[in-house]
Amino acid sequence: MTPTLSPTRQPVRAAAAAFIGTMIEWYDFYIYATAAALVFGELYFPSHDPFISTMASFATFAVGFFARPLGGLIFGHLGDKIGRKKALMTTLMMMGVATVCVGLLPAYAKVGLLAPVLLVLLRVVQGIAVGGEWGGAVLMAAEHAPKGRRTFFASFAQLGSPAGLILSLVAFRAVTSMPHEAFIAWGWRLPFLVSAVLLVVGILIRMGVNESPEFEREKLSRRTVELPIAEVFRSSGALVAFCIGANTIGIAGVYFTNTFMISYTTQYVGVTKSLILDCLFAVAIIQFLTQPLAALLAEKIGSARFLKLTALCAMISPYPMFILVQSGNMVSIIIGIAIAVVCMASFYSVIAGFVSGVFPVRVRYSAISISYQVCGAIAGGLTPLVGTWLAHKFTGQWWPLAVFYTCLAGISLLSIVALDALKHRRADAPEALATR
Repeated sequence: MTPTLSPTRQPVRAAAAAFIGTMIEWYDFYIYATAAALVFGELYFPSHDPFISTMASFATFAVGFFARPLGGLIFGHLGDKIGRKKALMTTLMMMGVATVCVGLLPAYAKVGLLAPVLLVLLRVVQGIAVGGEWGGAVLMAAEHAPKGRRTFFASFAQLGSPAGLILSLVAFRAVTSMPHEAFIAWGWRLPFLVSAVLLVVGILIRMGVNESPEFEREKLSRRTVELPIAEVFRSSGALVAFCIGANTIGIAGVYFTNTFMISYTTQYVGVTKSLILDCLFAVAIIQFLTQPLAALLAEKIGSARFLKLTALCAMISPYPMFILVQSGNMVSIIIGIAIAVVCMASFYSVIAGFVSGVFPVRVRYSAISISYQVCGAIAGGLTPLVGTWLAHKFTGQWWPLAVFYTCLAGISLLSIVALDALKHRRADAPEALATR
């Protein structure tokens, strides 16, 4: 029987569980991303042209993103019908098992075409799991939050992303210090196999959190609906579209500054794999420290106003980033990437709490999941591919990459402006209008 904990302690426990759970999920997701940049091209998509291998590897990375909307639909429906907690336990189990299986998967040289096929299938399972995870984790934290603290408590689900990134970078930094032959033969598999231990930890932690009190009230009042996603598009289609756009820089920015930047700096700037991983580790710590501070500041000045400001800063940030990264110097690279990441992470920290209040409880899991995951499929899945293509097309020129990043941030800015203008259409209308 699942333990029931004191209601007075549930907000903190729910936020902590959201953080730990998403940290584990994102660790699994990021180690795949890092392996896609460092090793999958060589092992599963061998080619005489490194560009072709890298593009094929990043294509499997993108497949996981395209599976995420399916996960959002499936688990959004379950989360709005049977509860947030049950959906979250299932997504965590799926992700952990798929990640361990990737670590056990034989290479192309041993089983031929079966290797990349199985890799893609496991990536689809990962995508479905993450697609259902994010919305539930955000809601478990936000719906347990004390009155007026939704933004801050929901930010703990977002904090799992940089924490998972830190863990993944530590894991890969350790194995990339091995001789190349050992790393390629078996060393890269270790971060994936460690996920089995993290899976057990995550399940134990989530078992100790009660179901969302807001969902429980909806269920007792019999206000749940048969097809939540149909209700979402019938009554809130415009809000969904703008929420998709609003999430763009928070999702794409992560994979631009991390996944794509690994291949860009090693192939075009000439830095070593270990150096860029050390730089990204330092930047991930900066991101981890930035996000809770950003959420606290947003509560003071208003979420919509804060999101507009950080999106505008994100539009400017890639230009100093690339100027500094081109030097190849470790300190300059850290400062450059950190400039972009602080802007992006501040936005990312606050957007979850903002969109979770836009939709009514009875369809909230479905609405925020499909908004986030459709954006993830497009912006997150395609960003490393587009970045790799631009770097290859405009070899030696960084400005097209900077303009691409500016456009991503601009989409988020315009979408937040539109959502702010539609206050009267949102579930949080009284609160939104009061802070106008």
